[in-house]
Amino acid sequence: MSTPAQPLADEAAILAALREALGEAAVATDADTCAAYGLDRSTRWQADPLCVLRPQSVAQVQSIVRLARRLRFAIVPSGGRTGLAGGAVAARREVLLSLERMRKLHPVDRVERCIRVEAGAAIGQVQQAAAEAGLYYPVDWAAAGSAQVGGSLATNAGGVHVIRYGMTRDWVRGLRVVTGHGELIDCQRDLIKNNSGYDLRHLMIGSEGTLGIIVEATLALTAPPQDPGVALLALPDLPAALRVYERAREGLPLSACEFFTASALARVQQRMQLPPPFAEAAPAYLLLEWTQAEAHTDAAEALFADCFEAGTAVDGALAQSGAQAQALWRYREDISEALAPEAPYKNDVSVRAARLPEFVARIEQDLAADFPALELVCFGHLGDGNLHLNLLPRAALAPQDWAAQSAQAGALVARRLEDYAGSVSAEHGIGLLKREQLGHSRSAHEVELMRGIKAAFDPDQVLNPGKIFPVAD
Repeated sequence: MSTPAQPLADEAAILAALREALGEAAVATDADTCAAYGLDRSTRWQADPLCVLRPQSVAQVQSIVRLARRLRFAIVPSGGRTGLAGGAVAARREVLLSLERMRKLHPVDRVERCIRVEAGAAIGQVQQAAAEAGLYYPVDWAAAGSAQVGGSLATNAGGVHVIRYGMTRDWVRGLRVVTGHGELIDCQRDLIKNNSGYDLRHLMIGSEGTLGIIVEATLALTAPPQDPGVALLALPDLPAALRVYERAREGLPLSACEFFTASALARVQQRMQLPPPFAEAAPAYLLLEWTQAEAHTDAAEALFADCFEAGTAVDGALAQSGAQAQALWRYREDISEALAPEAPYKNDVSVRAARLPEFVARIEQDLAADFPALELVCFGHLGDGNLHLNLLPRAALAPQDWAAQSAQAGALVARRLEDYAGSVSAEHGIGLLKREQLGHSRSAHEVELMRGIKAAFDPDQVLNPGKIFPVAD
């Protein structure tokens, strides 16, 4: 039953009600805290939350949502704030709800191979707890040390091992979620088999906090991988990456297949002061990782020989130790950090892997023709078709010109994705950044269905309003 909406309360009344419900210590209004918690890693907005809430229990989260319905204020759920699409931005006097104090990890269940954790726990903590129990949580990416479980679920995070282990969605046994009604629902009850109607768990995963606030999850675990092998190959062009990938899958149990271009490598070498991986530079590079390196030594060596003979690789390095493997991975993993000081305009998109080189070539042509002042730095996950298209100004541009050109170029990328049946968001969601691009990946009917789902779970539009699609003021 819906709670009747009351007239919009003023900010003083909202803060007073929150302090009464949660206690003074759980409500922060100072400028430094609001600035620190009000943004994710996107750079296009100014933080302006009314306050930052740090509840310690599910009951407190429920009380916050019920107050939001009664007093008509908006809530922005916040995790580790490592997203890039503005999904955790509070820029319009919303109440920001951080789950960082709800970070309990229950003991690993070795029989079921799972672990129950609160949403504020960091992914790195989950990985550590699994490792201590002789198990493995395989969803991994560079920000795993600071990214929180709730945020990774809300964006269906991927990472570098998707071709072997899948996305976050594939490792969620159950969820506890506070809906926009203020009610707690237990999705799937942690059961492997539960076909009692709709599986609401999968609606919540990837919903960006617009349908409910994830407060707890049960995550599946698996056996840890055995001594991974790592190789880095220099390629004559990006299309060669597909031929190498196809050949590698024939003999190696691949867990990662990552690519990057010469411009990305140049940024990493310069910013991170890394030596060049090979004597001669190449247009593109492919990094492969597979499990059970020793058992597949012959297959790895055969791959190198075949690639050099066929001309699909011009140079290569095969790690002989864990330290060498880490050194090779740095050329790929450190790209985002190397680019960060330049504040690129990021396009996190996806196409079918088989069309990835063709799509990159088309975008390079479009940018050269229409936006010659912009440079494209490209890298990503070849195995799952996830591209990170980073736009940078080639020379100094006035802030307004850079903002306009990068946004226009982003819109061009979205239009091209529609031609290639791709997605405007592969990993970080829609948030604020890609609301206007959603129609290039979803039909009008799909968007209306999504709006209907939003209305069912959040009838008063208090949960992260304005994210994914616009709402009226």
